[in-house]
Amino acid sequence: MNEIANLQPTCIWRNFDALTKVPRPSGHLEKVQQFLLDFAKRVGVEGFIDEGNNVVMRKAAMPGMENRKTVLLQAHMDMVPQKSPESNHNFETDPIETYIDEEGWVRAKGTTLGADDGIGVAAIMAIMEATDLQHGPVEALITADEETGMYGANDLPEGELHGDILLNLDSETWSKFVIGSAGGIDITATLDYKEVETDPEDAALKVTLKGLRGGHSGLEIHEGRGNANKLMVRFVREAIETCEARLVTWNGGNMRNAIPFKAEVVLTMPKENVEAVKELVDEWKTDFEDEYKNIENSIEFFAEEIETPKLQVPVEIQDNLIDAIYACHNGVIRMIPSYPDVVETSSNLAIINIENGKAAFKILARSSREDMKDYIVKTLESCFNMAGMKVETAGSYGGWDPNPDSEILHLLKKIYKEQNGEEAVVQVDHAGLECSIILGKYPGMDVVSLGPTIRSPHTTNERCQVSTIEPFWKLLKQVLIEAPVK
Repeated sequence: MNEIANLQPTCIWRNFDALTKVPRPSGHLEKVQQFLLDFAKRVGVEGFIDEGNNVVMRKAAMPGMENRKTVLLQAHMDMVPQKSPESNHNFETDPIETYIDEEGWVRAKGTTLGADDGIGVAAIMAIMEATDLQHGPVEALITADEETGMYGANDLPEGELHGDILLNLDSETWSKFVIGSAGGIDITATLDYKEVETDPEDAALKVTLKGLRGGHSGLEIHEGRGNANKLMVRFVREAIETCEARLVTWNGGNMRNAIPFKAEVVLTMPKENVEAVKELVDEWKTDFEDEYKNIENSIEFFAEEIETPKLQVPVEIQDNLIDAIYACHNGVIRMIPSYPDVVETSSNLAIINIENGKAAFKILARSSREDMKDYIVKTLESCFNMAGMKVETAGSYGGWDPNPDSEILHLLKKIYKEQNGEEAVVQVDHAGLECSIILGKYPGMDVVSLGPTIRSPHTTNERCQVSTIEPFWKLLKQVLIEAPVK
């Protein structure tokens, strides 16, 4: 048995351990859906897949508690598939390999851990299988493809759920209750072009930037971490201007909601300029290390000579694309005036692919205000329009407006203080949560988001703090005991 299955409370860790063995990257959820349905059948609770590919479970109230409000527990089943460059992990077939580090965190070997939001799913499973808990009617909604556009929540049928109280289990700092979150929208800019022949006398270099921290484009966008695409463009532009370099391909980032930690370009140049480009790489590496000292400590930036490709990007297209990458806004635009420590509006230049006659830029923009979300969309559209690119938006979801007078919030705060001897923190997050979408379809629900401590989600440094699972579980159990009467 895996060592994490023996951690306390075993009811959560055993279920999380089982989840790590079921491949569940976003977009490939058939195995985990079947796993959850089999689980529901095994523990004797109702379970089904709805029209949005979500798994819904229902557990009847304990005798004498039928008059309590129905508590809906919600988490998402998919995980972000990120791996280290040296990893051969296949997220569609391979289990996640977990371990406990010396500081009391559960981690994965070379990949994302999937505690976002596997821990939430495991907690739901623990409640559904328990025979010794006091509770009223309990419902579970385990959503599909949250990480790629909240598709499961967006496709959630109206009239399906019975919950009066929604506890979203996808927040990532223990002791904090989240009562509001940002909305978001996917922005994609594309351009088709006809490649031109490379001068056969030219040389070619593959230039790689990696080792950046990456991170969650909502929770960590304000920390000043390096974006591999935005750093790479500074070098590429100078190489073009001073060393007669030409762009062949660009591949940077791989998930919209993850700050890109790696970018790779192929450039051609006259043979006599190869050493100058290599020197430029070294100079920019020194500059990046200085700019990002105390933030990025593992920057790798290097060039390798490769066989000269036959085709490359035409000059005018190349220049337009480089200008667009340079001009594209990335990072924080504005903080929330009433919550000055929380980001209101941001964008993440997540993915750039330029090769084989096609260019595609993929961005996730977030805002807790619809007017500012519209502003950042139009800002980015304007930038890409000037480069002659086609701009499309998709997967839009609204923000979740905070309700500081929430009944379930006051109950959670009371129980937290009783159990921990201190006040909980109530906050609004910049990360996107499904609560706003669910509330749009079930406006009468009383909603709070909570969870144990998880750090660096969406990266290979993702980790879950073991010591926060026990108090999290203790709180959940007591909330079910004290759930309000209808």
